[in-house]
Amino acid sequence: MAVSATFATHPSRVNWLRWALRAARLILGAIFVYSAYAKLRDPWMLFAMAVNSYQILPEWAVTIVARGLPWFELALGLILVSGWKLRWSASAAAGLLGTFLTVNLFTYIKNPHSGAVTCGCFGAGEKLGPLTLLIDGSMFAVALALVIGAFLAARRRA
Repeated sequence: MAVSATFATHPSRVNWLRWALRAARLILGAIFVYSAYAKLRDPWMLFAMAVNSYQILPEWAVTIVARGLPWFELALGLILVSGWKLRWSASAAAGLLGTFLTVNLFTYIKNPHSGAVTCGCFGAGEKLGPLTLLIDGSMFAVALALVIGAFLAARRRA
């Protein structure tokens, strides 16, 4: 075996990358689908109250986000599970999760002992706290890895 074998041409590494990408997209897709389901099974006003608890959007935007975000998450989750247009769907997931993480982090830093902020990530009643930040950060890291892997896989195919 030549010493100059690269990551992209070594068969066992290519298989590992393929399986890692598949696992990451299935996990993230399932999380998005579950998150959408948790928000859609309750009246939209409960999620609107969670969005409003952050105190960063005007009232009209809270309504748009509360009604539209669960459907966007559902569509994104199903697209990730299907593997269709992976580079772009993974990028959208990373952007959305990065936004969630940023908003949650700044809100928590601003007032770490406030019980008034309801995350709403997986339905009503979930309080913003360190565990929420850990989960959001972990999902964001997986999404970033999925984006990088999807672009590397596309480059390898080209």
